[in-house]
Order: sequence, then structure tokens, then C-alpha cells
Amino acid sequence: MLKRYMPTLLKYSKMDGVQVIVADNDSKDDSMEMMQREFPQVPLIRLEKNWGFAKGYNMALREVEAEYYILLNSDVEVSEDWLLPLVSYMDVHPEVAACQPKLRDFKNPEMFEYAGGAGGYMDKWGYMFCRGRVFDSIEKDRGQYDTIEPVFWATGACLMVRSADYWAAGGLDDRFFAHQEEIDLCWRMRSRNRGIVCIPESVVYHVGGATLNKSNPYKTFLNFRNNLLMLYKNLPENELGKVMRVRFWLDGLAALMFLMKFHWGDFKAVFRARREFRRLKPDFRDSREENLREASATSIPERVQFSLLWRYYAKSQKTYTKLMR
Repeated sequence: MLKRYMPTLLKYSKMDGVQVIVADNDSKDDSMEMMQREFPQVPLIRLEKNWGFAKGYNMALREVEAEYYILLNSDVEVSEDWLLPLVSYMDVHPEVAACQPKLRDFKNPEMFEYAGGAGGYMDKWGYMFCRGRVFDSIEKDRGQYDTIEPVFWATGACLMVRSADYWAAGGLDDRFFAHQEEIDLCWRMRSRNRGIVCIPESVVYHVGGATLNKSNPYKTFLNFRNNLLMLYKNLPENELGKVMRVRFWLDGLAALMFLMKFHWGDFKAVFRARREFRRLKPDFRDSREENLREASATSIPERVQFSLLWRYYAKSQKTYTKLMR
């Protein structure tokens, strides 16, 4: 990944004050040796173990002094004009904490990419969707989402964030290890009345699933567990009980669907995730109290108040445009 995408990144990131840095989570292949051999001009931050996506970034970013960070996955290819629109927008919109470019599929460049599309949203029960991707329904990019819009979350595959906002919100929660930690961070920043936007003028291409395949039961476990932890951390007090009761049944339904498809690993991962959530929940109580105490936004419009499952499966609204109509 590094060898393939680093040349384009370096070529198209030549702006004053911009530096490309590679952080290594104790990789066991020859990635760092290759970097020193092929790209000796790129600084390396070498961590002594695999801390996961969240803690790995936190540890690396503590060694970086900058006004903005761009968290960029190793399986992303940037385009020629990817950087300037992001920087220009952030420079003149101090109320915005973070942004993302438009994410297209590297393997099918006319299509949006699953992990972020043109910016992310969340429904009332904690299910995520994007402009350009609702569950597994992925749209062709015809320019239908080429406006800059407020979003609830920006993808961690290519996330630009003000360093001051990043640390004020506490950075990525390293207890998540990986998956949905960027959504949790964006929720904390939105709750503090800071903006998140997608800037479609900037386009990058994401391979997706390059380090952990979508069908991997461990990914299922992380997504279900972390989603529950995120809801517990951030939901207002008057919503928490109802949402968690509904999610108990919806998670059971999801497990049943996995069982009917003979996805035994995913079936077991859902129940393992719920057990782990119950075990970890007390450790997150202080974080919940802090988030509620620091919240200043009375409502977050991008956290929509309808059921995504109902609209998608019962009403066949399978695109962002139809959902929001």
C-alpha cells in the first residue's frame, strides 16, 4: 500500500507548510525498511507495538505540531487537486472542526466508496449512512452530492481536523482500538457546537477493507461493540434508555439474519460484542458524564430522527436523496 500510493501523495501534496509523515504500528513486514529505501525524505514515527487505529494515531499526533491534521489511510490514492479545497475551506471557516473529501471506490472509480461517500449521518438508533451509500446500496457519483454540506461524521479514511479541536475533544478514544472511533470523535466535536463538513471538490480513492476485510467476524465484533459504546458515551440522558432497549432487539435481529445466511462467525460476534459492551460499560461512565457536561449544541440536525432500517427495508428508500425527501 505504501509503495503504491506514496508517490502520488507526495506529488500532489506540495504546499507550503505541508508535511507527509508515516506512523507505523509495529508492522511485521518490511514496510519501514521499504520507506527508508524508497522514500527517505518522509519522516517516520515508529511505535513499539500495534496500538490500533485510535491509540496509534493519538500517540503519533502527539509528536506532530501543526494547525491541521489529515488522518489518511495507507490504502487511499489522492487526486491532483485534493488538498487545496480542504485547506482553503478550513482557513475561512473557523467554526468548522473537521472535514473530509469525497470518497470514491479505487476499484470502481465512478462509484462512491463505502467508508465515507460524500459525508456521513446517523439515524435515531445509531445506524450510519452516507451521501452516496446507504447500507450496501452504493451510488454512482453523478455529481448529485457536489455541494458542501454539514455532516454528522467525516470518514477516518481521510479526515482533516483542527489540532486544537482534536485535543479539546480528547482525540480518538483508544479503547475502541479500531472502527467507529472517528464517528465518536465527530459526535463529541458536534456536541460542542463545532462543525463537520464534506468538501466534494476534493476527491480521493479508497481501496477499503485492505487491512481488515468487511466480512471478517472480528470487524463485525468491533463495529457492534464500538457502536454501543459510542451510543452510551454520547446519547442525551432522555434518549439513552429507549435507544438501548430498541438496540437490544435490533441486534438480536441482526444476529438472526447472520444465522440464516450461515455466517456463524458474525452471528457469534454480535453476542460477543454485547457481552463485551456490558463488561466495559462501567469504564465509560466518566467519559459519558464529561461529554454531557461539555455538550453545548441543543440539537444536531445531521443526527436524523427517523429509523434507517424502516425507511431502507420497508419503504425501499435506498439513497440519501430518497431518505431525506
